[in-house]
Amino acid sequence: MANKIFMALTVIGVPVSVIGSLMHWPSISLFVIYCITIIALSSFMGRATESLAIVAGPRIGGLLNATFGNAVELIISIFALKMGLVGVVLASITGSVLGNLLLVAGLSFFVGGLKYKRQEFNVYDARHNSGLLMFAVIVAFVIPEVFSLKMDRHETLSLSVGISVVLMALYLAALFFKLVTHRGVYQHENETAGHDEEKPEWGIGKAITVLAIATLTVAYISEHLVHTFETVAASFGWTELFIGVIIVAIVGNAAEHASAVMMAYKNKMDVAVEISIGSTLQVAMFVAPVLVLSSLLFPSSMALVFSLPELIAMASAVLLMVVISNDGETNWFEGLTLISAYVIMGIGFFLL
Repeated sequence: MANKIFMALTVIGVPVSVIGSLMHWPSISLFVIYCITIIALSSFMGRATESLAIVAGPRIGGLLNATFGNAVELIISIFALKMGLVGVVLASITGSVLGNLLLVAGLSFFVGGLKYKRQEFNVYDARHNSGLLMFAVIVAFVIPEVFSLKMDRHETLSLSVGISVVLMALYLAALFFKLVTHRGVYQHENETAGHDEEKPEWGIGKAITVLAIATLTVAYISEHLVHTFETVAASFGWTELFIGVIIVAIVGNAAEHASAVMMAYKNKMDVAVEISIGSTLQVAMFVAPVLVLSSLLFPSSMALVFSLPELIAMASAVLLMVVISNDGETNWFEGLTLISAYVIMGIGFFLL
């Protein structure tokens, strides 16, 4: 029943979104239409991810979902950089880290925990990801801020470029470690239990095709959605920082958010965690460096220098996630704790 509803919303929402953008309908109306259409498209991404997870395993399924999902944000951010909106791009990176670690993981743990009293996931992956999170956010993001106090803008940009190259190299090495040299070495029993009897809804070819088409459609709609933010923000009294940290991050990652929650509800926590934490690592270690290097092609280059509130918020989110996830199990209360932290930070950025 739910799939039929999402199918109907997609069939109606996509053409209406295109017509509305061409006819320049009111921004608030377009904002609502775009958001509903993106949510409908997210159901297809979730179904494709589930099929891929059954065929190829939770790591690859979650990685593909995070990659296609972050592609949307990468496209939006490149357009923003071209327009010189460096502050919004940095804020959206902050919002992605906070959104994935606190909101997505929190909702996944909470929704799954309401159905199952105790949910488990791969503790070895959790500890591996914890080290990468500490490195990517607390080390690689804090260092440019500290050193920039004694550097001019050109030196800070050079430092950011160097850090970006190191981050990308380490991220590729991490993928090689997890998917090639140590694939199956730290396997969790949940990754194999029950998968032999479970049949995917779609084959791997169809699942990847659906995921790619849905991502491209979401990217198209998201780009137009960005142009409605200024009018919507003025109507609701939102600041530019709040838009970047909260609104752009939520909308840009809406599809993968829904996929993670759907996986948690079906007790497929390895996939849900891979989407939320894996997506964070991809944003911090790949998307952000790509944006830094891409900005060199535009008049307004971007250094990896965040504001103090952004750094403290990201570091706090990482530390909280590390403490909660390192035991390899979760429940609804831990999910509520993460959501509460996100709400507190959202209020802070709204009032800042």
